[in-house]
Amino acid sequence: MAATAPTLAEVIFPEQANHNFSRILGDLKRSNLSITNRLKSIQHDATFVESVADALQLPLVANERCGSWYIDPTKKTASAYFKSTDGHTGQWKFSTRRINLHLLDVIGEHNGCIIVDSTRRGKRHPDALSKTVPTWCAVLNRVLFPDDPSSHTLHVPPNAVSDSEASQISARLPDFVDSFLSLKIDLGPLRSQVKKPLRPFWITQDDALDLEFTDGFHPVVCCTSSRRVTGTELGEGGYIQGAGDDTENWALGLTAQIWWRHTDELLSTPEGELPELIKRLVAEEGTGANATGRMRNVAPGILVGTLQAASTQLGKPGTCVVRLLSRTTAQDSWVKSPSHIEVGLGKSKAASRQLRDALPNICEFVSRFLSETNPEQGTVAEKSVIILCESGKDLSIGVALALYCWCFDAEDKVRRASNDRESFTKTAIRVKLGHIMNTAPDANPSRATLQSVNSYLMDWRK
Repeated sequence: MAATAPTLAEVIFPEQANHNFSRILGDLKRSNLSITNRLKSIQHDATFVESVADALQLPLVANERCGSWYIDPTKKTASAYFKSTDGHTGQWKFSTRRINLHLLDVIGEHNGCIIVDSTRRGKRHPDALSKTVPTWCAVLNRVLFPDDPSSHTLHVPPNAVSDSEASQISARLPDFVDSFLSLKIDLGPLRSQVKKPLRPFWITQDDALDLEFTDGFHPVVCCTSSRRVTGTELGEGGYIQGAGDDTENWALGLTAQIWWRHTDELLSTPEGELPELIKRLVAEEGTGANATGRMRNVAPGILVGTLQAASTQLGKPGTCVVRLLSRTTAQDSWVKSPSHIEVGLGKSKAASRQLRDALPNICEFVSRFLSETNPEQGTVAEKSVIILCESGKDLSIGVALALYCWCFDAEDKVRRASNDRESFTKTAIRVKLGHIMNTAPDANPSRATLQSVNSYLMDWRK
């Protein structure tokens, strides 16, 4: 008897079977993207980064936010902020907010450096390394070596950037140079730091560690730490490309600093116990000996730091302290004394937006302090303003910029009255921001923070 042909319902998975299959695939993907697999992948990639440094004998620079996950802190020379968004197709930019000029000293001293970053699944290089860094090198070469046209060419990795895109970026280089020069930065010290033009090179886990450098250039090696995964992670034995990216989605508050201090403990802890361990380590980091109180002078008479520094600064003669709290508080509770104000802005983007409404109070408070403590002079040689926030890199930098513009004139003297303030322009604000970023290269004010500052300064008469 001939076999009966299967019906359509027997051939096609019923709806419930499809649902179960999708759920199983989802569970497999989530288990592969576990915290344990991410940390093991980071450790694997960090070993590769160390081998690059050993082979090339150049200092390691972490491109933040994720570069520090792949570099042992004892072997990290510096951090940089080259954003991939500044290299996105059609949106190429030379950032006057993230100028990274501190790297010139590192490059000049060591005859080059290695900038470390990672990227998501499927990409060979992050845009920060394939386009943003090359643009930075080309702009600085044109600024610092104007009489050497051979160094003005944009160099990009041919396997990642097309000739057409490279040509379009090159066409914008003159405008990028003008943007840099508009910051009015003293070029003399920069030219003394590097004796040769900059030349980018690229290296990944698929490349040999035998790069050959030209004597006429300082090599800027762009190292993509993560191995390229072209399919799904399910076939990679637990390896995750760019495992240190998007930490807000998986790290539970774990930072690169905590990771490197507790690597063995984190890797040896079962997945189910990791959330509790991370919670404990993060809490200890915020309250224990590792909590930092370091402050930096970012402008004449203006210092920034983390909130942990406040206890040692309150009440000091000639010192005004502005604390930016990570919780919201009522405006009528902000002023604690004539030299101490605590402004509760909240966290993240919400805090940056709240800053716009808080700046009038902060600026007038500080301006009053400066004029009252030294009414006979227009300098701040014996006075200081300290701004503190949770990170010491975002909100405090925004407030420092606002105060630098609002309270001080072009000669860095204290303004005597509000009616002598010029109408602020984006160019004037950008110049002072460039000064701050040049003195505090690890600062990283968010776009929302800077938008609040610009909005306040440019509309203050309204």
